[in-house]
Amino acid sequence: MRRLTHRVEALPIRGAFTISRGSRTETVVVVVEISDGYQIGRGESVPYARYGETPASVSAQIDSVAELIAAGGDRAVLQQAMPAGAARNAVDCALWDLEAKRAGKRAWELAGIEMPDRLTTAYTLSLDTPEKMAAAARESAHRPLLKLKLGGGEDIERVRAVRAAAPNADLIVDANEGWRPDQLSAMMRAMADIGVALIEQPLPAADDAALADVAHPVPICADESFHDRGSLAEVTGRYDFVNIKLDKTGGLTEALAVVDEAERRGLGIMVGCMLASSLSMAPATLVAARARFVDLDGPLLLARDREPGLAFEGSSMAPPAAALWG
Repeated sequence: MRRLTHRVEALPIRGAFTISRGSRTETVVVVVEISDGYQIGRGESVPYARYGETPASVSAQIDSVAELIAAGGDRAVLQQAMPAGAARNAVDCALWDLEAKRAGKRAWELAGIEMPDRLTTAYTLSLDTPEKMAAAARESAHRPLLKLKLGGGEDIERVRAVRAAAPNADLIVDANEGWRPDQLSAMMRAMADIGVALIEQPLPAADDAALADVAHPVPICADESFHDRGSLAEVTGRYDFVNIKLDKTGGLTEALAVVDEAERRGLGIMVGCMLASSLSMAPATLVAARARFVDLDGPLLLARDREPGLAFEGSSMAPPAAALWG
């Protein structure tokens, strides 16, 4: 008989992490373990206040399926028993890990995915003054892909300052819903002139219908406007890419289904993360193997990671070791 347990952990951030909605110095995760008496599968998720989640609410959702999992419920059953979100993500990824261990195979083999030897992730610069963001960019100018957190009145100045400090890096800018519809055309033209590669969630999700009526000189990626397959119809025609985060899709199972459907609709793939440890990033590497943009730098932003964690060389990361996940 299988047994599901979970715990809440606070992981310290290296310095502080700031976006348009605020700043924090730690991130809270929920870790799920499913044991069959011989092997233990693990998964990790981040309760996200933006979607009404708390550690307590996620823990309660996980408790609600403990008997189902103990009775042998699989990932397909879980898809029907729980809504998309952080709770289902942790349980789903733990089931993947347990399945891989029991089969003596890697998770990407079970999924039929050819995993590359290395993946290149974006590295995130927190929202700050143009001068401080330029200084941070200068320290990271060797990285091939930088992601800039925006959402204030000096966003064009911030991006110009970073571009000057890191002239060879590709840039993703993430407004976290911080721009207004009346700013949109001017901001997008400015981003195109600076040479930005991707704009992530420029408008509040409630206002993003405006994206269908303006030119996209830079591709636009849906984040807060997009969750799982149920969101794809609404974002098609407004966005060029979708940011697939396992905490939004409710696990790897749904995330892989999203990739198939998004590609069928002509949408590009970005894989992203909440701020969490390598245990959260590891399942997302299967999505990263099929993504144009990869943003799985969560462990690089923490004061300490799990042991073993993902092996990084700068912004280059290896697939997860079996001792970590999958």
